[in-house]
This record gives sequence, C-alpha cells and structure tokens, in this order.
Amino acid sequence: MDERPPLAGIRVIELGHSVAAPYAGLVLAELGAEVIKVERPGHGDDARGWGPPFVDGSGTMFGAFNRHKKSVEIDLKTEAGRAQIRALAREADVFIQNLRPGQAESIGLGGAALCGENPRLIYASVTAYGEDGPLAPKPGYDPLMQAFGGIMSVTGEEGRPSVRVGTSVVDMGSGMWVVTGVLAGLLRRTQTGRGGTVGASLYETALGWMVFHTPSYAASGKLPRKQGSGIAMVVPYQAFDASDGEIVVAAGNDNLFRRLSGALGHPEWAEDPRFATNAARVENRETLCPAIAALIRLETSETWFERLDAVGVPCAPVQTIDRVLSHPQTAALDILRRDQRSGATYMGLPLRFDGARPDREGRVPRLGEDNPLLDKLAKSTSNAAE
Repeated sequence: MDERPPLAGIRVIELGHSVAAPYAGLVLAELGAEVIKVERPGHGDDARGWGPPFVDGSGTMFGAFNRHKKSVEIDLKTEAGRAQIRALAREADVFIQNLRPGQAESIGLGGAALCGENPRLIYASVTAYGEDGPLAPKPGYDPLMQAFGGIMSVTGEEGRPSVRVGTSVVDMGSGMWVVTGVLAGLLRRTQTGRGGTVGASLYETALGWMVFHTPSYAASGKLPRKQGSGIAMVVPYQAFDASDGEIVVAAGNDNLFRRLSGALGHPEWAEDPRFATNAARVENRETLCPAIAALIRLETSETWFERLDAVGVPCAPVQTIDRVLSHPQTAALDILRRDQRSGATYMGLPLRFDGARPDREGRVPRLGEDNPLLDKLAKSTSNAAE
C-alpha cells in the first residue's frame, strides 16, 4: 500500500456521541482522515463514562470508537460555540452528526446551513427512525432498534425471552452506511465540485439486516422463527454441543452434507429421502438435528474440528474472546492494535489495501486535549476577516 493513507488530507468534524456517528468517524480516521471530535465541555461523549473497565479515565468502549481522533470542547448552548462549529465546518470536507432529531437544524447547524456556507461539504446525519414518518422526531438506541426492526424476533431460541445480538450491530451498521455515503459523496464531489447531504438511521439499518427474512415472509406468509444458532433455510447449519464446548457445523449444500454424514458414521443419511436435499432437511430438521447432536456430544470440539475439516466440512468451535485474541490466525492477520499512550488493546480496521492493513499511529484522545486547534482557528478567521 502507498505510504499515504487513502483519506489523507480529508478533514472530518464529528459532532457525535455514543456509537453510530463515532464509529463512522473511527473508520474514516483509520483510513487516514483527520477527525476532530466535538465534545461537551467538562463531560464529553457519554461513552467516556460507560464502564468499568476504564483506561486512562475513559470507558474502554469510548476508546474502541474514538482512537485516532482529536478532541475539542465546544458548548453548543452558546452562540460563540455554534460559531466555532460553523468555522470548523467551513474548513472541513465532511461533517457527521447524530444529535437529537431536529436539534442541529434548530441551532443553525443543519445540512442546508453548513453546506450553504461550504458547498464542498459532505454533511452526514444519523437519526433514530429516519427523516420522515410519524416516529422521525423520536430518539433511539441500538437495543430499541433491534427490537422494533424485527431483529430480536428472529434472534435467540424458540420459547425463550428475546435477546439482543451481543454487539451493537445496528449502531455500527449505521456508522458503516454513513461511511459508504460519505465516500460516495467525496467521489461525486470530484466529478461535480459540490458536496451534499447523506442520511442514515438506526431503524433503516435494522430493516436492512432483515434482508432475507423479508422476502421469505412475503413469499410464505409464515413469520420467521427464532433458530438459536441456526438459520431457517439451511440444515444442518448451527452449533452443536461437544463434550467440552460447542462447535458450529455448516453443511451448506448436499455435497457437504454427504461428507458430514460419512464423518459422523452414517453415510446412509445422504441417501435417505428425508435428508437427501436441503429442502428435505429443512422439513425434517426436528429429526435430523437431534440425531447429529447425539453423536457430536460424544467427543471434544477439537476432535470434531479435525475430523470434519479433514473431509472439507466447514466448522468452527465457539471461542471466547480470550481464545480469539490468542489464536494464531488472529496473530497472522496483524489486526490487533495498541494505544500509544495507555497500551490498551483494540481491534484494527478489517480492511486491506494492496495487501496491507491501515496502521495509523494514534491514541484515544483525552477530553479537550486538542482545544488549541480552536485558538488557531479563531486566529486564522480573524486574519481572514482583516
């Protein structure tokens, strides 16, 4: 990869908090952009207080989403503070915000206002329910959208209470959509010379994650069921208990099922009309999966991994985070990063360019440590006015 990162020279102003907008800012920062994070004086992003554990005074979740950024404190309740934001936006390429719906517009920091002052600006907003509709003014958070968008209805086990996906898939997914929109906007700007607005929302992201459940329900009229670790359309494609843990087996086609049947000591299953095709296996899931489970639990997950891997059946043990971080495959990918200041461990960007992963030197910013940028901005603004 060229030593100059892809977004070097791009300046991003992030007026964001919690996860969605900060995750978008993180990805852009990892790609080389200068990201200036605007925080409330004396308090900062709410995520600074999400803990324990804490590293260097902030919750580890804050560090996960805000490394590589610069932090400035600006009071949006004052006209002077809002003027500072507008001055930052005039010198920026990208502006990201996830304030309460309508708040940015009410204080003169909406897309129309800032793009009017800087026609080359890409202005990205993250809302809860989207820009239109009866719920548009309401706030929202990741678990609310996993519930309202249908994700919880298909997650977990049948007959058990609803559960949330264990990572912030809606928040982070919304941040990724913002990044997609920003990059498309920057490309369009090279062609037209003008910026524009980008909009994403948590609810729309949750709806997007229902991408294959939607046509399935529309075609069948049947509500999708919770499948635990499995999936409704493919069998066997789920976790099974081994003698010492769990292993996920993914026999995603008839040939793989034939190999699995042989490895389990039941090659006749592949010829059984109840199991010979994936459609038949889906219909007879309640017969087949318990039979597989009874065999898997007799030996260790490592034994099954070696046996199934040897015949080309995709499988993987269910690993806890300590095993994930210490696994040689994780080490080989060189994806783990350490904060320069605190030594805390973070996950790097899951993306490569020309075979190399972006590897920015960076640290988690302390609240307001880059406030001198504002003094510099004020001086340059004053000089320009003269």
